[in-house]
Parts: sequence; structure tokens; C-alpha cells
Amino acid sequence: MARFDTLIHRATLIDGSGQPRYVADVGLRQGRIALLGEAGNASADQRVEAEGLVLAPGFIDAHTHDDTVVIRQPDMLPKLSQGVTTVVVGNCGISAAPVSLTGAPPDPMNLLGPASAFAYPRFADYRAAVDAAAPAVNVAALVGHTALRSNHLDRLERVASPAEIAAMRAQLADSLMHGALGLSTGLAYATAAAASTDEVCQLAEELAVHGGLYATHLRDEFDDILGALDEACAIARHAGCTLIVSHLKCAGAGNWGRSAEVLASLEQALRHQPVGCDCYPYSASSSTLDLKQVTSDFDILITWSRAHPEMAGRTLAAIADDWRLPLLEAARRLQPAGAVYHCMSEADVQRILAHPLSMIGSDGLPEDPRPHPRLWGTFPRVLGHYSRDLGLLTLEDAVRKMTGLSASRFALEQRGLIAPGYWADLVLFDPHAIADTARFHDPIQPAAGIRAVWVNGVLSYQDGQPCQARAGRFLPRAGANPPATEENIR
Repeated sequence: MARFDTLIHRATLIDGSGQPRYVADVGLRQGRIALLGEAGNASADQRVEAEGLVLAPGFIDAHTHDDTVVIRQPDMLPKLSQGVTTVVVGNCGISAAPVSLTGAPPDPMNLLGPASAFAYPRFADYRAAVDAAAPAVNVAALVGHTALRSNHLDRLERVASPAEIAAMRAQLADSLMHGALGLSTGLAYATAAAASTDEVCQLAEELAVHGGLYATHLRDEFDDILGALDEACAIARHAGCTLIVSHLKCAGAGNWGRSAEVLASLEQALRHQPVGCDCYPYSASSSTLDLKQVTSDFDILITWSRAHPEMAGRTLAAIADDWRLPLLEAARRLQPAGAVYHCMSEADVQRILAHPLSMIGSDGLPEDPRPHPRLWGTFPRVLGHYSRDLGLLTLEDAVRKMTGLSASRFALEQRGLIAPGYWADLVLFDPHAIADTARFHDPIQPAAGIRAVWVNGVLSYQDGQPCQARAGRFLPRAGANPPATEENIR
């Protein structure tokens, strides 16, 4: 008689492939899926009755800034509580490794924590620290371009010299050899904006050698978004690697309605190279308070301010009114600070979310004392609000965008699907009850409807409470990227 560590009985399986759901038993043994079908008279150390509940692969958060939090706060409750079992860190050009700071972390690297959190001069050091911390979720990591620049440039507001580029390339190559997913850039930020396209192209040449990908926070998400997208495509094409456009959006009131145009450009690029994007299900972004984004066109909510911490939770307009200052002067007085920008059109958000090329990433900021609700609510919001309530996409397609598609794009071996022999990263949820409860005025709230989460076969979250065991690990990139065909990335 077969015996399993865990037997999940009569679950409705949405397996991450996009195929229709079906009812089956799932047996787990030694961290992997050992049975998929009828359990018969099999026994198990733990049996879970799942009639009427959906069992899906654990969600892969394709875009996070959890780099140092997974080590310093390894319970990872904001992610685990919404069914996330793997986080992709190192986005937007900022990463915890390889980094050797000589002072305070520059903006926006300060989003990842204080200087003391950057303790990993080599990528291998970071990988070892993740495994030593045993976080509750798996961790896969990109290398940040701005992080590399901070190691080798005396001033970040200039282009790198040939010698500095060579030094950055050597660090990137070493990181890729130790399992990094690829290179990320944040060319919209002042600390990377001076970098030329050629500087990034030279670094990206290492990606083809080692099988990595290129992920980018575009140089411009506002008026010149198409030009910035062209630049990103050119960099990835030069390197012969996959391109991931981070948190694809049409930012700024003047850009509302342009998502069809932007997506058409992405589709055109797909004819010549492997491309994709991630997105989050909100019409507001969040980052540090950027003076270039200060406007009266939409609300800007201050989430923290080192100079005036008492202003957190108020809009910039209200603060400026109290101080009797123009918006820009009030923003200068608050610096350094963080902000939520209600800068997008809901129609654009929905169009990007529903598009076949998009996967789901929260872009949450765990260091923010008043975080954007996406930190706690992204995945249940897609499944509940956008799939079940609005019918924007099927539950099968929604799950695929946060599991199978992401695992394939990031070359995460034997993850992202419910299939025999795959690692047992799983989430069990009530499709009628799953919902985000985090709100802008009350953002630190766990999702409703998540019944259980397994990470590498270990029950890690159940009925609203984390379990004592933490079973996450570092996930290295598996081999080279697949061929540049539409079938492989759609």
C-alpha cells in the first residue's frame, strides 16, 4: 500500500499550465509530488480534505524587492499569507548582492534596507545567507545594474568607463555562474539614468554566455515609453537573451489609454525576440518620492518621510496646503521620502493584466512602514476581484500567469506546475472566498480564502496562521533560456 507524507484528497486542480481544471488526489513525498490521480487506499502522515477547494502551484512573485527581508524577517508573512511560495528579487537595477557599500545605500537601493543589510560582496555570499536563514519562501535572484555601478563608480550620475564596465561584467559573470537569473536595470532612476545604452549592452553580453535574462524598469514609463521599450528590446537583442519589462504601465495622466499601443509594440518585438512583462493589479505605483513625478494631475500619498515622519499617510497636496508651499517645494522638504502615485488608468491596468505576455509580480516594498497594499494583496486580488468578480480572465489563465509562465520565463526547474516529480510548492484556496483585504488606508492585512500553503512539501501556512516550519531555499537558474520562439514564452 502506498504511503505519503501528505495526501490532499479530491482537490480541484488548476495545474499552472492553463489547461482546464479537474478533480484529483495529490500525494506528497520527500518534498515532491509523488501522486497525481486516484489515491485509492493509500495512507499518509497528514490527510487534507479538499472537496470544493482549488489546489494550484504555489504562486511565483515575479517582481519583488524582498532581497534583504528574506534574511532579516524570514517568516515572509506578507507573501506566504497570499499563497506565494517563491519570490524573484533583485529587480529595478537594485539588489542585495554583489554589493560593497562605502556609505549609505543610494536611492533607490535604500528601498532594500539600511546599510547594515548590504553584507554580501559576492553573489555567492548572498546565496549562502539565504539558505542559512531558511526563509519561509524560495528565493531566486537577479543582479542589479545600479548595485554593480555603486561598487565601481565614484559618482553614479555619469557613464561608466571601459575599465568600470569590465569590472561590472566580471561581477555579473561570477554571479551568473553562482545561479543568478540575469541582469536587471532601473534606468529611470537618477543613479542609473546616466548609463548609456552601450554600457548596458556590454554588460548584457554576459547573459548570452551564461543563459541569463534581462529585466528592466524602463528608462521612461511616461511620454517616451515606446522609445524606452525600443531601447530595452535592442539591449536584449544585442545580448541574444529574453527580455522582461518590469511592471509594465502607462504612467501619467497624459499617457492614459496608450496600453493598446504599448502592447502592440511588445507583440511586434515578439516576432524577432523572446519578450514578456510583469504587472500588478492596481492603478497606483509606489517608490521613493521622485521630484520628477510631482504633479497635481493625480493624488500622491506620502508613505514615509525621514525629515517629517508625522506626514506619513497624508497626500502631498494636503501637506503642501498646510505648509502653504507649492507641491514641488513641499516634496523637497519631505526628502528623503516614499510615495504612492495614483498615476495609472484602470482600463490600462486591465488591458495589460489580461494580455497573454504578462505575468504577475507584486512590486511590494516590505521596508515601507505604510506599504502599498500590493505587498499583501496582489495575488488574491487577481484571483478574486479580476478573475472571479470581473471575469477579466479565467481562473486557469490567472493561475498560469503566476505559476507556470513565471517558472518557464525564469528557468526555475521543476516549479510552477502540479506535475509528477515536481517540487511540491502548492496553495489550497477557496475560489468563492479568495480576496485581497489590504487597502491603501489599512495595507497590512492578510488575504481571505487561503486555506493552506506548502513550500517544498512542508505545510507552511494554514487557516490564517504561519506554521513553525520554514522550508524555503535559494533557487538557482536552471540551464540556458529556451529558444527564442513565440511558443516558448506565451
